[in-house]
Amino acid sequence: MSPEEVIVIRKLAKRGNMNDRMDVVLNKFRSRINSYPPGMCPLVMYRSILQMSMNQSCGKCVPCRDGLVEVDRLLGSILNGDATEETIPKMRKLCEMIAMTSDCAVGVVAANTVLDSLNEFADEYESHVKDRCCAENVVQTVPCMTLCPAHVDVPGYIALIKEKDYAGAVNMIRDRNPFPTACAMICEHPCERKCRRSIVDAPINIRGLKKYAVDQVRANDVKTPKPNVSTGKRIAVVGSGPSGLTAAYFLALMGHAVDVYDEHEKPGGMLRYGIPEYRLPKERLDEDIEAILSTGDISLHCGTKIGREVTLEELRATHDAVYLGLGAQIGNRMPVDGADAPNAIPAADFLQEAANGTAPDLTGKKVVLIGGGNVAMDAARTAVRLGAETIHVFTRKRDDYTALESEIESAMQEGVRFRTLLAFLNFETNRETGMVQAVWLQPQIVGPLDERGMVTTEHSSNYPYRFVCDYLILAVGQRSDLGAFSDLPSERGRVLADETCQVEGMEGVFSGGDCVSGPSTAIRAIAAGQVAAFNIDEYLGYHHKVSCGVRVPDAVPNNCIPTGRAEIEERDPFERREDFAHVECPMTAEEAERESGRCLRCDVYGCGSMEGGRGQ
Repeated sequence: MSPEEVIVIRKLAKRGNMNDRMDVVLNKFRSRINSYPPGMCPLVMYRSILQMSMNQSCGKCVPCRDGLVEVDRLLGSILNGDATEETIPKMRKLCEMIAMTSDCAVGVVAANTVLDSLNEFADEYESHVKDRCCAENVVQTVPCMTLCPAHVDVPGYIALIKEKDYAGAVNMIRDRNPFPTACAMICEHPCERKCRRSIVDAPINIRGLKKYAVDQVRANDVKTPKPNVSTGKRIAVVGSGPSGLTAAYFLALMGHAVDVYDEHEKPGGMLRYGIPEYRLPKERLDEDIEAILSTGDISLHCGTKIGREVTLEELRATHDAVYLGLGAQIGNRMPVDGADAPNAIPAADFLQEAANGTAPDLTGKKVVLIGGGNVAMDAARTAVRLGAETIHVFTRKRDDYTALESEIESAMQEGVRFRTLLAFLNFETNRETGMVQAVWLQPQIVGPLDERGMVTTEHSSNYPYRFVCDYLILAVGQRSDLGAFSDLPSERGRVLADETCQVEGMEGVFSGGDCVSGPSTAIRAIAAGQVAAFNIDEYLGYHHKVSCGVRVPDAVPNNCIPTGRAEIEERDPFERREDFAHVECPMTAEEAERESGRCLRCDVYGCGSMEGGRGQ
């Protein structure tokens, strides 16, 4: 090897080491992108994206090299309040030129990104040009509290856990959410999505800390806040799921009497009949429900189906207001031949059968499951525990896997198999028995992205093929049972209600949760029940405030030393797949202390700090 070649190799090695170091920095920077706080000015965000693109420019073509700099200058003038009415049209025209004439993707994508912002946030641009400020309500907030649908004071109860005041933490959660135990086990924890701790290392395990708190002190052992004096008003709540019981809890605290009606033998709705035992043991759910029912004047009427034992009109006549928290417990079937076969069942129905102890014995069966959401993962993992020989999960595209990554990973560990890019042609049934005996699948190929950035698919040139199965589970959505409410205004199976939960055209009738929004998460149903309760209170002529009676400890500065995130471990997959016992292992005291100490207390420090008081 010549001396010149040795020099070249040394230079390449040195460059490779530099690139490795830069990758480390970029990985850290990626977390900064993920932790952009909610409520920030979208124009500021787009300008930061534009400036990153400017830094990526190679400088060879003028549109990208000089054009992006000019776009940045124009966007800066808008943010600084120096723009005129001609600025936006000029910036749009410039971006269109850059997108058409740039040599590579750096300029094209950067210009198109700014063009997208001009369309998506036209009102924000207009506000900056005309009023020289952001549009109304654009303000950075505490990320975890903002992204929690119920707006629970997350920093507050984490601080209480750090002080080992677990009862205080439970009541701080109850200030907005009366299901601390259930949510500690099954919540999708959107509060963690933009945790600002990501700037340092990784999001705080908020759900894990909540679970640690309710593991230290049971919810039914923590006394709920004292209710207000009786108002003499009585409200009917239809449905004892998370939405209905949340509404009942807050209404009772306000001093109203509440009658809760449910068609099932026990309260809890889909928390009891839709969430498998291995995720949410029902004795733990009962802890929350027992505490809720002890709050005030709440009467529970189980085994009562509205429309059969009592009508909606009778409830309206005997109560001052009615809240319909009907949920969405009926599973959908697919408009495909064979979808109504005896051995084809919607996932929601399958999970309810498992909860009732009437699920089929799947020992030695080959199960096919269609769908990729959290309900699909619950059904697949339940099928494992019912003895299925194999479980194959099929979806048309990868974007259909909307379940939490942790749920998909756990299902894989337990032996569930996943296939994607497959369209479903029909379900082949046995002529004699009518049972599904095979699924016909058409391979797909990925196509362009749609307007939401999701992958589209189209048929592959590969031939369809036949996949043999003994049992078919359809996790393709759920709907509400509105059969007993013929006069209730609805559209596509959803109750029509406004943002205050008032049902259109029905005085004194409110509704919220899955029956209004469509199938969603427990925490969203809880948030709907909370909103409905306060609006019902206003409708009745009151303006009650509810206090949890807990003081949040003073904040101390965090030294921001990068620290690993404490994860919740699960039992060995080969062990847990054999039973319905709870799969998660408790967090240790040391882990909880360290994890709670990672909180940056954004409620006190930083751009998201709170104004005024809180739940005291």
